Amino acid sequence: MEKNKGYEKLKKLRKANKLSYKMMAEKLNMSTSYYWQIENKQKNLYYHTAVKIAEYFGLKPDNIFYEK
Repeated sequence: MEKNKGYEKLKKLRKANKLSYKMMAEKLNMSTSYYWQIENKQKNLYYHTAVKIAEYFGLKPDNIFYEK
């Protein structure tokens, strides 16, 4: 999977759960602008943040950000 596909999957997950950027950021205890920058590939995604996001959706980071 291309690196950017994971970010698209993240956006789809957020929208499927009817969450705004702000709601998602609040649930992850981060600023709205930081979350927006992650989802829009303007900030690097650190492993601990990927884990936090994946856990919120009941997934593993690889299920969102990586596929063979």
